[in-house]
Amino acid sequence: MDQATIHNRRWSILGVLVVSLLVVVLDNTVLNVALRTIQDDLSATQGELEWAINSYTLVFAGLLFTFGLLGDRFGRRRILMLGLLLFGIASAVSAYAQSPEQLITARAFMGVGAAAVMPATLAIITNVFEPEERGRAIGIWVASVGISIVLGPVLGGALLERFWWGSVFLINVPVVVIGLVLIAWLVPESKNPVPGRLDPGGVLLSIIGLTLLVYGIIEGGERATVTDPLVWGSALAGLAVLALFVWYERRSSHPALDIELFRNPVFSASVTTIGLVFFAMLGTFFFMTFYLQIVRGYTPLQTGLMFLPFAVAQTVFSTLSETMVRRFGIRAVTATGLSLVAISLLGMAFVGIDTPLWILLTLFFIQGAGIANVMPPATTAVMGAVPREKAGVGSAVNNTMRQVGGALGVAVLGAVLSARYRAGVDDAVNALPAGVRHAAAESLGTTMLAAERAGVVAQVRGPAFAAFVSGMHWVAFLGAAVAALSVIVVAVFLPGRSARAAPSPSGAPESPEPERART
Repeated sequence: MDQATIHNRRWSILGVLVVSLLVVVLDNTVLNVALRTIQDDLSATQGELEWAINSYTLVFAGLLFTFGLLGDRFGRRRILMLGLLLFGIASAVSAYAQSPEQLITARAFMGVGAAAVMPATLAIITNVFEPEERGRAIGIWVASVGISIVLGPVLGGALLERFWWGSVFLINVPVVVIGLVLIAWLVPESKNPVPGRLDPGGVLLSIIGLTLLVYGIIEGGERATVTDPLVWGSALAGLAVLALFVWYERRSSHPALDIELFRNPVFSASVTTIGLVFFAMLGTFFFMTFYLQIVRGYTPLQTGLMFLPFAVAQTVFSTLSETMVRRFGIRAVTATGLSLVAISLLGMAFVGIDTPLWILLTLFFIQGAGIANVMPPATTAVMGAVPREKAGVGSAVNNTMRQVGGALGVAVLGAVLSARYRAGVDDAVNALPAGVRHAAAESLGTTMLAAERAGVVAQVRGPAFAAFVSGMHWVAFLGAAVAALSVIVVAVFLPGRSARAAPSPSGAPESPEPERART
């Protein structure tokens, strides 16, 4: 395929890549509205539900480096198609899981496929679009993430109205088939002419370290203590392995993660901001799903529709962010977006059991608008800081920070919520039979399920809801603090309005000649 044809098809190619991205991002958000149903059907604990999310996320994050390099070496279109195929097969297996353990395992395999898809899409965009149009294309790419974040709950809710919970995974299969056909037809192949070597040692260390850290955090929330040796031991072991990972990567001749990239302050600030904003956002979505479905009594479909203002704001403001950056500079736009995220989370810290609907919708809209003004400029800055021929690696780092931030957000904020809930739910569980009180105090879902079985819902509902909302306030305050911290990072390290584009880590400007794409 010649360069003229690629240029003429560039927006169609972007559309195909967005479809591929949608199926990956939709998966986690579709799962959110099904959590309550899965909890009841598979008798899953809140910790198991968190692992159903994080088994996918951790494998996804851990393999992004490797698949970024594989795409650069063997061809991004080839890796993209392989990833979609694996994702579709694992989705079908997840749909028919018979236990929490089976679901967690199948979700981990879905993460393998997703890790191949995500960096390939962004790397292909970087190679298909010239710098003058790349910011707009990445804005659309980011907007599709925002749309899918909210389209997922709506689609999941609609499916759960008519079908069993496995349908939220099975729906991926036809989308994968369509995506594979369109990619084979439209998307050109591209690769790095001088690819790097693989780093299985680094990949293994990153997965082990992140898994141990997240495991310790989740167990701390379930046990409502950090003094248990399993809790602090796992967390400390995870941090130690991650420190070993950094040491190993710094000395490797072919690192999975090029630590030298972080010498560029714009690159470091951008990926840190991406990680922190996903920490706050995905952690918030996790607890808001239970609030809407259990405390407010909304159906899965109604819960999904509640997130529509987020999607609308993401769609509108993501496509405008490039214009805002040109006018006001990346620092001002990103700082404003993060401030809006912090304001929305601070507002959620005052949401009660009977808060008017319009307030919730407004907070979701503000959060969507804020994130829409953070992700496109931050992502563009990350991709602009690496040479074009290493687009797969740059994309992998960008998406790894998203996934790690999201996984830690669900784990940390979920642990805080679980600990605060258990500490405040004593009055509610005292109405339950003595033999089930400890297990019932693990989460609001298990409390209400035990109350239904014991026939004491009326006695339990009020104090249990109050304990959950109190824990939710703690989580929202913590999320707001993280977003506020991000504002400081941006203000200190990102360039202002008059600054030129960020150089590559080596100090060399980006190559003016595009890497040749081919069929």
